[in-house]
Amino acid sequence: MTGLLEHMRTHTTPPRFLAALRALVRTNSLWLIALAALTGILAGSVVSIMTSTTLFAHHLLSPATGRLSGLATVDPVRALLVPSLGGLLLGLFSYALARSKRFRPVDPVEANALHGGRMSLRDSALVACQTILSNGCGASLGLEAGFSQLGAALGSRIGRQLRMHRADVRLLVGCGAAGAIGAAFDAPLAGAFYAFELIIGTYTLTALAPIALASVVALGVVHTTGMVLPPVQVPAPESIPPIAFLPIAGLGIVTALVGVALMKGVTLTERIFTKIPLPVWSKPAVGGALVGLLALVSPSVLSSGHMAMRAGLLNTPPLLLALGLLGLKALASAISIGSGFRGGLFFASLYLGVLTGAVFAGVLSPLMALPVSVCAIVGMCGLAVAVIGGPMTMIFLALETTGSLPLTSAVMVSAILSSLTVRRTFGYSFATWRFHLRGENIRSGVDVGWMRNLTVERMMRTEVPTLSATTSVGEARDAYPGATPRYIVLRDAQRRYVGIIENVSLHSRRYNDTTPVTELVQEGDITLPPCTSLSVALDSFERTTRPALAVVNEEGMVMGLLSERYVLRRYAEELERTRRELAGEKHKG
Repeated sequence: MTGLLEHMRTHTTPPRFLAALRALVRTNSLWLIALAALTGILAGSVVSIMTSTTLFAHHLLSPATGRLSGLATVDPVRALLVPSLGGLLLGLFSYALARSKRFRPVDPVEANALHGGRMSLRDSALVACQTILSNGCGASLGLEAGFSQLGAALGSRIGRQLRMHRADVRLLVGCGAAGAIGAAFDAPLAGAFYAFELIIGTYTLTALAPIALASVVALGVVHTTGMVLPPVQVPAPESIPPIAFLPIAGLGIVTALVGVALMKGVTLTERIFTKIPLPVWSKPAVGGALVGLLALVSPSVLSSGHMAMRAGLLNTPPLLLALGLLGLKALASAISIGSGFRGGLFFASLYLGVLTGAVFAGVLSPLMALPVSVCAIVGMCGLAVAVIGGPMTMIFLALETTGSLPLTSAVMVSAILSSLTVRRTFGYSFATWRFHLRGENIRSGVDVGWMRNLTVERMMRTEVPTLSATTSVGEARDAYPGATPRYIVLRDAQRRYVGIIENVSLHSRRYNDTTPVTELVQEGDITLPPCTSLSVALDSFERTTRPALAVVNEEGMVMGLLSERYVLRRYAEELERTRRELAGEKHKG
């Protein structure tokens, strides 16, 4: 603190003050933890503000009521009108944003995986507004996407404002997401491991303190503002017999299959809405009307379903009712996303999981008496794991929700099997599946962006020895009599690329002086465009088994030469840098 006060005294202008603070953060990890706490405060404030705003908006659907999914009935006119008008407003808002070249929102997972934690605060705030509007008018989606988006963006802004290291910016993005999720679910451990599993992509001891502190601080903010739900008392058994773990394992597999069906259903619904011959901006209004029709059957399909989930945990519905509600909620969520509403499936998957557990318990009851509350909790966590892809997150959420170690053990079995089943049958969580549909091969927030930033153009050697393709072997030997260079590029009369030969082959006794040098070019010769990434270059070397490849532009002109040895060395250097960051050694020389 003395150092900070000295810097404040000697650096009066804001730019110089920021430089001083940046120096302190880079040299003392305690200041990084302080920034993590600040990020947690901001994330908790985001949760409080967004929650209170949506609760106010819910009064349009049901006056004097804060939570929609817990309603017994809803006014038919409001149920049809409010989601339709909200969808129309959202459609026009989204259409205006889509025409703006500046609106390119980046998800926290994508930001940490590809962009070193760089996120636009403006775009994230707009995404949060879209999420509030969607949830506020009753769309069957949760607020957690907006929570984590804006919380992570605030962490990113703090890190970038201080020009912090890439690893530290990514860590602050994780702190923002951890604080948002921990505060939203009143579960700091679940929030922390949400950041580790999904946003950062790995768990490290050096990240534990800032991530955990951000989650706890954010939770304190929502408790202070009164925006946290009262705790739910779930009846939990004192022990679970070993024989019961067999159907519990089966339930984990069932929830995985339901989650995969849900994700595929969302994709199918999006395709259907794409083919509807209506203006893009009007499709959310159509989706809102359909959700309103489903709400006339059961208001539990409205909004995130959090109150309906809590009611399901306390008083689990019977088999047929649970099956009907499961179909309604899944259809409403698919329609909401497919028609263009903004939001996440995390909250919705919890309610769907409770219903799946109730259905499973009803089917199992003639064969084995397994408590319905156990099936509800296990189903809730198993389906959420299938959708978000974070088994440890849901294990800790179950522990923090129930306080029961036996029940948490059952959830652990279900979560692991659910994760394995989704990985084997589908391969993606909901977020990574959306990336896959856009052409991005991202499975988590693990930093792979450096591989894309290292392009062939940045790594190639520009001074390339060349020969005319019409040269004979004898002339080539006279031009390059020694053992160097190792590789020689052949070009035609227009100076376009023809092939590449090795100096060792050139001086081999297999060829006489009159042999054209083009006969020394090996079959299967390929070239690399200058924009090729490191990962693609490595694949090219492995596929062709060539020690060097030429870099050629669109006109066929040679720009440089790239050797496999150099690419592997750079790859090893970057892997070592990443290892040092994970071990907390990133600032050491």
